[in-house]
Amino acid sequence: MEAIVYEEFGGPDVLRPARVEDVHAGPGQIRVAVRAAGVNPIDYKIRNGWMEAAFPTPLPATPGSEFAGVVDETGDGVTEFAVGDEVLGRSTTGAYAEYVLADVGSVAPKPEGLGWAEAAALPVATATAARVLDELTVAAGETLLVHGASGAVGSAAVQIAAARGATVIGTASPANHDYLRVLGAVPVAYGEGLVDRVREAAPQGVDAVFDVAGRGALADSVELRGGTADRIATIADPDAAHYGVAFSAGGGSGPDEGRRLAEYAEAAAVGALRVPVEQTFALGDAARAQEVSEAGHVRGKLVLLPGGP
Repeated sequence: MEAIVYEEFGGPDVLRPARVEDVHAGPGQIRVAVRAAGVNPIDYKIRNGWMEAAFPTPLPATPGSEFAGVVDETGDGVTEFAVGDEVLGRSTTGAYAEYVLADVGSVAPKPEGLGWAEAAALPVATATAARVLDELTVAAGETLLVHGASGAVGSAAVQIAAARGATVIGTASPANHDYLRVLGAVPVAYGEGLVDRVREAAPQGVDAVFDVAGRGALADSVELRGGTADRIATIADPDAAHYGVAFSAGGGSGPDEGRRLAEYAEAAAVGALRVPVEQTFALGDAARAQEVSEAGHVRGKLVLLPGGP
C-alpha cells in the first residue's frame, strides 16, 4: 500500500512516499481505506525525535494517528462496524497511508453531513481537549484560560468547556480574535502584558489553565493562579516540570472515546462544534504539510487527502 515513511529522525525532508506492507485487521479491529488524515503538531515532534521518552518510535515509521475513511475489512469479533461503513477515529498504525488499522473502541460512524476532511480534523483535537478538561476538572461557573485557543485542540477545548458552562478566556493573535468570539471565548492577545489583560478580562480570577501553545506562558499562568501550579496543564511546553506544571501526554479520552467521538461528530455535522480545516494537501505533500504545521499559527487543522485535494 502507499504510505509516507521516515527512516531517521530529522526535518520534513526525511518524509518520503513509499510502498509498504499491507495491514490487516486483527481481533477487535477494522481496516479502513483512508479518505483523509489529520496533521497534528505531535507528528513533527515525533518525527524530529523530540518525543522519544513519551512515545518511543521504531523506525522506519509512518506518521499520524487520526483518519476518516471507509471500512474495508473487519477482524474477528467485530460487530460494531461492517465493510462499507464510513467512519472516523484514531488508528493503531500510521494514518499518513492508504489504509489504517483501528480498534473499534476508538472509532465512530461518520455522519452523512460531515465532509471527509472535517471528519479527520476531529478525533485528536476533541479527545485531547476532553481529556485535559477532565484532568483539570473544569466545571460550570468556573473560568478557564486556554493558551493557543485558535488551533485545533484549542478550538475544541473552548467549545467543550463552554458547553460545560465554563467561562473561557482564549489567547491568540489579534487576527484570530473574532474567530474566538464565534467559538464562545473572550479573546486576549498573548505576549508581554498578558497577566494584566487576562485579569481585566476575568476579574473573578482564573480557576484552571490549559496551555496548548507551549510558547512560554507557564510563568504567567502560575501568577494568574495565585502562585500555584495547581490546575494548570500543558500539552506543548517541555519546561513544564520547571514550573511544577503537569505535562499531559496521555492518549485518548478513555474507554468511552468512541462514544464521545460519535457525539462530537454529530455536533460537527450540524454546525454545533467547529474544528475548521485551514488547508488540505495531497498525501505526497506530507512534508510540506508538516512544514506548515511546524511554522505555527495554523487556525484549526491541516489535513492530508490520499486521493489529492
